[in-house]
Amino acid sequence: MRVGVISDTHNPSVGAEPPAEVVAAFQGVDVIIHAGDIYVPSCLDWLEEIAPVYAVELGANAQFKEDARVVDRKRVLHLEGHTIGLTHDLLVPGMAQEITELSPLAKHFPPDSALSTALETVFDAAVDIVIFGHTHYAVVEEYQGILMVNPGSPSLPKQLRRLGQVAILELEPDRKSAEILDLSTFS
Repeated sequence: MRVGVISDTHNPSVGAEPPAEVVAAFQGVDVIIHAGDIYVPSCLDWLEEIAPVYAVELGANAQFKEDARVVDRKRVLHLEGHTIGLTHDLLVPGMAQEITELSPLAKHFPPDSALSTALETVFDAAVDIVIFGHTHYAVVEEYQGILMVNPGSPSLPKQLRRLGQVAILELEPDRKSAEILDLSTFS
């Protein structure tokens, strides 16, 4: 299964819809996972033209109250034999800072602690993949058997207004991998 992963689209403040390059980057995906900061349902409608969408949003946003594609704060998805924890703002118990490309888990998570236990307190379930957003920094890191993916932002990477990134998650029952795609390569 091929999964498109996106976060921090911030539409309409950075444009009416995500960058057109997202369509090419998500060519052939089976589903899309959006890790929040969506703002308007039309963004999800646009993405759903590509593939079905699962999303989370941070906090009570009245625009998504009746939208089955979006849940508040966190959700757990089961795809291809994997359990995926999805949230916008990932706060890992035991870590003093957010996960960015500058602060990998291996460097900042207590080495004598189990990441799986910390994440189970976040998602109320054992997960083997975590998808998150919020930082605008693209991250793919596997630590203690858990694949951590933050796709960055397609239009505000590292909080700079320019073409950014999305991610592709490849899932098979006994395999998981992710890669960050720089949208400028699809221009």
